Amino acid sequence: MGPLARLVLGLAVLVGIMAGVAFGLPAHVTVSRSKSINAPESIVFPYLNNLHHFSEWSPWRQRDPDLKVTYSGPEQGKGAKVTWTSEKPSIGTGSMEIVESEPNRNIELSLNLNGLEGQGAFSVNPDGSGSKVTWSFSSESGSSPLKRWKALMLEGFIGPEYDAGLDRLKEKVEADRRPTAPAIGLTPEGAPAVPGGPAAALPPGGAPPAPEGGTAAPQGAVSPPGQAAPADTGATASTPAAGTPQQDAGAPTAAEAAPPPATPAPAPAKKKKKKRY
Repeated sequence: MGPLARLVLGLAVLVGIMAGVAFGLPAHVTVSRSKSINAPESIVFPYLNNLHHFSEWSPWRQRDPDLKVTYSGPEQGKGAKVTWTSEKPSIGTGSMEIVESEPNRNIELSLNLNGLEGQGAFSVNPDGSGSKVTWSFSSESGSSPLKRWKALMLEGFIGPEYDAGLDRLKEKVEADRRPTAPAIGLTPEGAPAVPGGPAAALPPGGAPPAPEGGTAAPQGAVSPPGQAAPADTGATASTPAAGTPQQDAGAPTAAEAAPPPATPAPAPAKKKKKKRY
């Protein structure tokens, strides 16, 4: 027997062995991955039921930013469909269509992953204060030895993709729920003043507020003549109130401009009466 004949015979034996092993492989293969998300079912479910959100966390979008995605049918629920195309052979083309939708609980899918057709599902279940999302894919290989061998590699082909997609979904949902810090700004015009905030402008002629720990002097009070006005310890000079005209430099103050108080005239001396003897 020549070398070529031995090679052909060896290949035939190998194919026969692989075919025999293939018949022992399962005809139905299921791959599933789960992830806990810190959000209730009612929050997580729309990210799955509305396929327009799929490109936000799709594992294939992460691997190929230039992935082309198209939508058809309704935006969400039964009949919604998304189709993607990639230049990368490992991604190729695929589609996902919702065939059944149970609110906040389960979504049945029809999948085509680069030519491999099957059924998929999203399941959302309570998990403590959050939710547990399970993404699964099932395929029937039938009696074809080639399809059975291909189905055997589903775990290594689809499993990592589903893990990456669920990780991205978790990040997306929890980031959208994270509260943002309120913006710090000035009080809007016309809004009431906040206690402890800047004091409002005083009306013309109004008295400034009393310093903390002190008492305010009544408006218009005048110190007794000859006695200096008590100093307000701890107080600082305040700017003129809005609308009050400022005094020009060098102009006499109100006290200097006022005329001096009139001095009373001395009483006339009494004449002494002469006594008569």
